[in-house]
Amino acid sequence: MKAATAIVVAASLASASAFAPAPQGPASSALNAEKKSFFQSVFDMDLFAPVSTQNDYGARGKKNLKTGKIGSGSYVPSGLSAAEYQKIRDGDDAKKAANYQKNVAKAGKFLDYTEFYTKRGTDVSDGWKKTVTLGHAMAKTKYDWSGGKDNKKLDQSL
Repeated sequence: MKAATAIVVAASLASASAFAPAPQGPASSALNAEKKSFFQSVFDMDLFAPVSTQNDYGARGKKNLKTGKIGSGSYVPSGLSAAEYQKIRDGDDAKKAANYQKNVAKAGKFLDYTEFYTKRGTDVSDGWKKTVTLGHAMAKTKYDWSGGKDNKKLDQSL
C-alpha cells in the first residue's frame, strides 16, 4: 500500500510540473539594460533646465510683468478720470520697479564677518566691551536728534 501511495504521489507531482511554467532567469536585453527606475528618472530631472536663471536674484526684472490697462469696464475711483487713474498706476509701477532695482543693486554687497571682528578687535582683546557702543557699528540718522544744531526738522505733515 505504501508503494502504491508513493507512485500516485510521484505521478501527480510529475503531471503538475508538466503544466507549470518553466522557471526563467532574468532576461538580459539592451532595452532592460538602459531602462531606469521611476524614482531614478524623477531624481535625475532638472526642473530649472528650460529657464535656468529664473531663480537668480533680479530675475523678476526679466519677466514680462505689467499692470493691466484700464478698459471700458474697469474700476476707476470716483473723482478721477481713467487717464488720471492710469497715470497714478503708472507712477506706482515706476516706483515699484525703481525700488526693486535699488535692492538688486545691493546684491552681493555685505560686511565680511571676519573683517568686522578683526576691525573691532574681538579676535585679540576684549577692549571693545568697555566702549560706549559695545563694539557695535553705529548708523547715521537722517536728522540730528542731539538738539545741538538747528538742523532740518522732521516733516510733521506726513
